Amino acid sequence: MSQVTTHVLDTARGCPAAGVVVVLEQAVGDPPILATATTDEMGRVFDLGADRLEPGVYRLRFNTGGYFADQAMPGFFPEVLVSIEVGSADHYHVPLLLSPFGYSTYRGS
Repeated sequence: MSQVTTHVLDTARGCPAAGVVVVLEQAVGDPPILATATTDEMGRVFDLGADRLEPGVYRLRFNTGGYFADQAMPGFFPEVLVSIEVGSADHYHVPLLLSPFGYSTYRGS
């Protein structure tokens, strides 16, 4: 399992958000893109980059515009960008609660 994982829930429809493309990037560094994955039928991504990252700032880029287009729903945010600081913890889980006109995120377990 990757050190960084995510879970996307569609709060407007009350279900997992399957098919959301998620990119893990370094905030600074080369190459900036470390991994790309797509949420599974339960809205989860377990395999997103290395099982160990160097401490630093990383970004999760969620293609929410593509997801809402696939659902034939209007959406205001074409993407959601979440910056996180990775330190010495073994695992970072970053859920995204998504609706067409809003979102929230937090550090999960």
